Amino acid sequence: MTETTKTHVILLACGSFNPITKGHIQMFERARDYLHKTGRFIVIGGIVSPVHDSYGKTGLVSSRHRLTMCQLAVQSSDWIRVDPWECYQDTWQTTCSVLEHHRDLMKRVTGCILSNVNTPSITPVIGQPQNESSQSIYQNNNSVSSKPTAAKILGKVGESLSRICCVRPPMERFTFVDENANLGTVMRYEEIELRILLLCGSDLLESFCIPGLWNEADMEVIVGEFGIVVVPRDGADPERIMNHSSILRKYKNNILVVKDDSNHPMSVVSSTKSRLALQHGDGHVVDYLCQPVIDYILKSQLYINASG
Repeated sequence: MTETTKTHVILLACGSFNPITKGHIQMFERARDYLHKTGRFIVIGGIVSPVHDSYGKTGLVSSRHRLTMCQLAVQSSDWIRVDPWECYQDTWQTTCSVLEHHRDLMKRVTGCILSNVNTPSITPVIGQPQNESSQSIYQNNNSVSSKPTAAKILGKVGESLSRICCVRPPMERFTFVDENANLGTVMRYEEIELRILLLCGSDLLESFCIPGLWNEADMEVIVGEFGIVVVPRDGADPERIMNHSSILRKYKNNILVVKDDSNHPMSVVSSTKSRLALQHGDGHVVDYLCQPVIDYILKSQLYINASG
């Protein structure tokens, strides 16, 4: 498949990140590597979205601290960003609403049309009604390089992504138009598939099977409209988990399970283990958290009890 026919993906991970661990970062890396190996996808960005303070989880430190720790953890990454939108809201947001926010934001900022997981993208035609011919329209045929190619579009998407993941962006709309074209002509850029997929561990997937925990309408949107990339954790079998939920079975084709080293050392790392290690002065904390995050935790005296 060529770059223009592959699905371009933004991975979105929601969670407490209390604190963010090396396992969280490796989850992004493992998912990207696997999606690239399938030959069907190009991952162009990753978003870390920490949960709102009103989530109510015991021991959840302030979003001010969690956002800072997340930013420290991804500071050396050239493709993963931290987004504060969820934390900035007046109250807790569902995972479904966070996905919808980022989908709508990407539409406004990039001008791209984001379609459902199994639905081919249509209508990326500037200035032409959607029910007209989908034939490519180029009035300027002097140079092939003058086409508004997917590479140019992705450059704009990448620029926009780097802004929207870090700060609240201005709500201006970008339109991808061939700079060499005559003004007033109808232009059509090469179609690209751009998706926002929820990235999670198998523990979150398993939570979908707990009766009453998730709103079923939200699950339909998350799995049916967006899709999920699952990274196995602690030896869990995502295939077995999916068989315990009618909605997961229904949209099984929208669930991408990362198939890499099942004994990956980061698959057993968790925020809970990290907090316990901090509380007990366990030196293994360096295996769980990156040094800038450890330094910030110690400086801010987070997760450390009196005896620790």
